[in-house]
Amino acid sequence: MKMNTTKLLSHIFNARQKEIALYGKYGSNIQTDQLKKLLKAAKNTELGQKLHFSNISNYSQYSEQVPLITYEELKPYVKRLQKGETNLIWPSKIRWFAKSSGTTNDKSKFIPVSYEAMQECHYRGGKDCVALYLQMNPESRFFSGKGLILGGSHNVSPLSAHCYCGDLSAVLIQNISPLINMIRVPSKKIALMSEWESKLEAICQSTMHSHVTNLSGVPSWFLVLIKLMLKKSGKTYLTEIWPDLEVFFHGGISFDPYRTQYEELIPSAKMHYVETYNASEGFFAVQNESTPGMLLMLDLGIFYEFIPLEEVNNEHPRTLPIWDVEKGKNYALVITTNSGLWRYQTGDTVKIVSTSPVKIIISGRTKHFINAFGEELMVDNAEKGLAKACSETGAVVSNYTAAPVYMSEKNRGRHQWLIEFEKMPPSLDNFANTLDCALQALNSDYEAKRYKGIALDRLEVIVARKGLFHDWLKEKGKLGGQHKVPRLSNQRENIEEMLSMNHE
Repeated sequence: MKMNTTKLLSHIFNARQKEIALYGKYGSNIQTDQLKKLLKAAKNTELGQKLHFSNISNYSQYSEQVPLITYEELKPYVKRLQKGETNLIWPSKIRWFAKSSGTTNDKSKFIPVSYEAMQECHYRGGKDCVALYLQMNPESRFFSGKGLILGGSHNVSPLSAHCYCGDLSAVLIQNISPLINMIRVPSKKIALMSEWESKLEAICQSTMHSHVTNLSGVPSWFLVLIKLMLKKSGKTYLTEIWPDLEVFFHGGISFDPYRTQYEELIPSAKMHYVETYNASEGFFAVQNESTPGMLLMLDLGIFYEFIPLEEVNNEHPRTLPIWDVEKGKNYALVITTNSGLWRYQTGDTVKIVSTSPVKIIISGRTKHFINAFGEELMVDNAEKGLAKACSETGAVVSNYTAAPVYMSEKNRGRHQWLIEFEKMPPSLDNFANTLDCALQALNSDYEAKRYKGIALDRLEVIVARKGLFHDWLKEKGKLGGQHKVPRLSNQRENIEEMLSMNHE
């Protein structure tokens, strides 16, 4: 019988597991300490002196003295950092920028990634994922094989003589410890390829005969890779290629619409799925129990604040630290980090599912929702509604987007859903009915607007041709692990572009 090396190595994580266990009892102390450390570290930077960081002694002062910012306010500092200036927003020299999807005014955002953020947040967050997974699964054989990490499509490239950029996965792979490189696939050369379709082919060729026990990436893109692996190998199930596969660390988008397909392609009782919340701005949370909800990581160099959702568009919204949030409420996430992001609005919305310790689910984006008729439909509602409709009709959804159709003289308004099915429902009309009823059960505002069809007609489902969303992303130059189809939008621009491509 083979020795279980994972059991031997798991002891390395014991001390960290005990530290994380203190989040529930000492969460507010830990977060207060993080804020003080961040302020102390940056008090002599240009921004620290301008905003008098050295005079701030508590959260109340911090929230009054330091303004909330978005990427637009951060951008002038980013441009100066890229020219080689130092000590602007963080004391250490920032040479790396994570390239992520843009704002209204920019195609891409360039998020500063300091050495401290890499080591104490991103890499440490990855180790914490493993620590918590092993705690949940003491019989794991995680370290008996390698991890396949599927990153994005922006390889590392110089921004100037002073700095480099790439998507977060590329930045992290470029700077990763040689020791970690020994337990991951594919090679750095393949992982950093920028042409997405060639990269998938290369990953298939290079990992087909590797001993893979764990996967990390975005569910939609990993599904493309898995199907390519099966096609090339002639196998039916992924477990025929990697029999010891046991966990998928997933993030970036909701796993719910993809769960059925994964369970069909990986029919293994020992397979686990762990949700993570890792963004260009930092490693925020990870699932540490089988129930939904991710544990907010409180000591990775990030201080968290929360804006009540109803105040997001106010000029001076209230902000709450972790000790003041309420279970069941939705908030916009604000962060202060060891990369020099000070009260930075991430654009994500989270729902608090536990306050001791603080656990969250990602409920959407502050700009990705439908509120054309006062219905306030969030991405979380959409994902749960689709899961219900699929469960009841036997359908399988591979991708979707939705937008409002506004009222006209002849018609009431409605929501229009463009859905690419992996498996069509027997009746599209029944699927639409089931989805509509599920959304009403999940969202009382939507239910009120749908009452007797006074304000809203029943939603409309349009079937997307196979590969439509892939083609749309490709046309936008957004193929790859960290690019996502916008799920919900109050505007029709995206859906109109997709509809125009739907019969090409």
